[in-house]
Amino acid sequence: MFEGLGEKLGDVFSRLTRKGALREGDVDEALREVRVALLEADVALPVVKDFLASVREKAVGEAVIRSVTPGQMVIKIVNDALVELLGGVNLGLNLNAAPPAVIMMVGLQGSGKTTSAAKIARRLKERDKKRVMMASLDTQRPAAQEQLRILGEQTGVETLPVIAGQAATDIARRALASARVQGYDVLILDTAGRLAVDEEMMNEAANIHLLSNPVETLLVADAMTGQDAVNVARAFRDRVNVTGIVLTRVDGDARGGAALSMRAVAEVPVKLIGTGEKLEALEDFHPDRIASRILGMGDVVGLVEKAAEQVDREEAEKLARKMKKGEFDLDDMAEQLEKLSKMGGLAAMIDMLPGARGLQQKMKGVNLDDKMIARQIAIIRSMTKSERRNVKLLNGSRKRRIAQGAGMDVPDVNRLVKQFMEMSKMMKRAGKLGQSGLMRSMPGMMLGNMPPGGGRMPPGFGPR
Repeated sequence: MFEGLGEKLGDVFSRLTRKGALREGDVDEALREVRVALLEADVALPVVKDFLASVREKAVGEAVIRSVTPGQMVIKIVNDALVELLGGVNLGLNLNAAPPAVIMMVGLQGSGKTTSAAKIARRLKERDKKRVMMASLDTQRPAAQEQLRILGEQTGVETLPVIAGQAATDIARRALASARVQGYDVLILDTAGRLAVDEEMMNEAANIHLLSNPVETLLVADAMTGQDAVNVARAFRDRVNVTGIVLTRVDGDARGGAALSMRAVAEVPVKLIGTGEKLEALEDFHPDRIASRILGMGDVVGLVEKAAEQVDREEAEKLARKMKKGEFDLDDMAEQLEKLSKMGGLAAMIDMLPGARGLQQKMKGVNLDDKMIARQIAIIRSMTKSERRNVKLLNGSRKRRIAQGAGMDVPDVNRLVKQFMEMSKMMKRAGKLGQSGLMRSMPGMMLGNMPPGGGRMPPGFGPR
């Protein structure tokens, strides 16, 4: 998300920073290009006008004109304005209510409400240690209730048993009663959607809202919605008192305008973003970090947080001890690759690094996806235990057997062995620094891996 917008803004600001001094005309010319970039990203026109007015007022002031680095000052002003436009700070979910705290999911059909409900339930259960129940109130879409039941099984979250023929409001009453009796902390109500906003859907949502008195009413919206996002946000804001937005499919080819427009129109914060299909692919929405990523400054804090979720202290210290002794083996490498996959893969990590767009240009033609990581793991898993512990055992015949078992070619096995040797050297250096060294070095170690069958890393990229 925001890739196209980020590239265009990057070009504009690159030209600004090359100027030794800025005239008011330079700022106006740059802001005209910013206006076009925002409109092309599907940001609503009223939002664009307000944003540019705010930026221009500060960008043509004496502080900028007299600054030693006026171009950088303008970038800072735009960054601050973007943070403000995106909501300022991350507020998180509000569960400050007598149990069960009710979370009501609303939105159009196909926006990802049901999957988002399961993702939120999983997060509350595993991260916040809450007892959560989910209930499907969607009597319109075939198999919607069955879908939520299956997701409940996958996440280990209780779902309200289905009684055929019940109306949505009756299901809501039964869910509330059941959650109270069984002592649940949180009740998530997954409501029905339509292909477009209509009166029947809004009336049903309003009745459920009145009945359940939710502490959070989350509008779930596809990040690829575009200009229609404004109408959707306005309709739900007026009828069900939306308290927050959940943006889905931000990992897709979304222009990003929905994130900017919906928050401004609905006047409520974007609280969560769905970053993939997996149930763990849900993140808090941090306006400052998103603004940094739009302007090409990365999100190192977010990257470290992702790494910390996958590596606990005990595991890190155990791995550090192995690394110090030079005992890092292919089983350890497979574990790190699996953690990388859970973090969203190499492409997601690169997107969070400063100068990500430059790196992405260098990486064109290299296939950085979960399949690439899966192929690496498949090669390792096709080895015997002794081969994984001692890579020196891998002669020609063993490599042919491994390649055949993994459905790959011998050169792919050779590449993996070379990657492992390079990674071992980096691990040994990081191991001397303990857990903190491991955490700091993890992105570099992972980015140093060349994908088997996916081409070589470009010059200047990877371990030195």
